Amino acid sequence: MQPTIGSILKQQRQSQRLSQVQAADGICSQSMLSSIEHDRYTPNAQLLIALCARLGLALDVLNLATNYAISDADTINDRVVTLCNAHRYQELLNLLNDQDVIDHVQTDAQTQSYYYYMAVAQLQAPATPQLTAVRQSLQQSLASAPATPTALTRLAWVTMAYLDAINQQAKSADEYCDRALAELGGDRFDPNLNVVYYLAALTQHQLERDHRSLKLLLDGIDFITAHDSHFMLANCYYLIAVIAQSNGDAGRHLEAEQQSAFLAQLFDEHVHKP
Repeated sequence: MQPTIGSILKQQRQSQRLSQVQAADGICSQSMLSSIEHDRYTPNAQLLIALCARLGLALDVLNLATNYAISDADTINDRVVTLCNAHRYQELLNLLNDQDVIDHVQTDAQTQSYYYYMAVAQLQAPATPQLTAVRQSLQQSLASAPATPTALTRLAWVTMAYLDAINQQAKSADEYCDRALAELGGDRFDPNLNVVYYLAALTQHQLERDHRSLKLLLDGIDFITAHDSHFMLANCYYLIAVIAQSNGDAGRHLEAEQQSAFLAQLFDEHVHKP
């Protein structure tokens, strides 16, 4: 059974351990949320954005489906995962700078993972990140990458693209996006590849190229559902809603009914497939 926007929101709500009343409070009625979750009503962009935010989604704060070991010590690896999943990035940064942790990073694979997590922590912990330091960590991660691209390698490339987009360096951002997505369909499926599609789309949105962003999102949704995965679908629909709210025909703001029709058409075409 293909996932629907209703089932995705319900799954996200349940993962946050919220009742329908709690999730809907101040946003819409509980009965409307119930109708959305049962696919009897397609929300407009403003409503979908509000629900996604209530359910803990953010455009640029993500989790991985599976995490990577930075050492042979399970206690260290488990701590990294815990801090990442809780988005406690300053604590993660402190952990990664601990000399005892550094001493446990031994292999190329562990080094690649270590510097990727360092880049994430450097990007997310401060209010104003030092993008040069983030880039250096990503470069060090890539320097330890194997010759054949892995999901982690692609994540580093697409994060480099996002950094370039923040600096409005479109050409370099496109090059890293192309590298991250090249022959991705031929890889053995890894749910973290869903993140690659999403970040590529977010990169284009950051560059104010929402037509490209939307195409990548729809390609990503096709990729995700083709592999019977749900991971990152809610994030993809959240970004689609943001695009729908900020863009309309000829760049005009979409009215609520137009937003709902736009989203309904996307969901029908890319989720309710015959």
